[in-house]
Amino acid sequence: MKCALCDEKICREGKDCAGITDDIKYAGQELESMKVSAAVEARYYMQKTRLEEIIIYAKEMGCKRLGLAFCVGLEKEAKIIQKILEKDFDVYSVCCKVSAIDKDEYCLEKLHPGTFDPTCNPIGQAMLLKNKDTQLNIIIGLCIGHDILFTQHSAAPVTTLIVKDRVLAHNPAGAVYSGYYLKKRFGIIE
Repeated sequence: MKCALCDEKICREGKDCAGITDDIKYAGQELESMKVSAAVEARYYMQKTRLEEIIIYAKEMGCKRLGLAFCVGLEKEAKIIQKILEKDFDVYSVCCKVSAIDKDEYCLEKLHPGTFDPTCNPIGQAMLLKNKDTQLNIIIGLCIGHDILFTQHSAAPVTTLIVKDRVLAHNPAGAVYSGYYLKKRFGIIE
């Protein structure tokens, strides 16, 4: 599959170009998620922010307890998001550096060699949110790789609100919207 390179997109016209339609059936919680997602899109298309959509989605899915897995570098944002979400939900937040595991313990490369440098602990974040029985977990700026481990180990479904991109003010899509950057960095002219 190379859908990103397909110019026809006959799937948008109802054609099963991959031949998998008969092999997929949504049911139970997955069907409920599909229904709520479709309703959010249909009712609020280009009207609500991602944060507002998460709130609507979580309410419609019947969530009472939300988890925030956040990067310590975005603690200010996490605090604001937690205050907003606490208007409607019980919210539990876990910082990436939870438990202060030394990078030396796993022979990890350090940003500042010769100093104590705690590693992020995405499995620990997932474990602590599982202990709080969260029903939806939200990633706020976890590092690449740590976000993957957190998602793999999360007991609750996971969505991302903020993707870390230190260079582009946490807007990774900026790299593909900038013609200058595309040309100079990747040699792509659009």
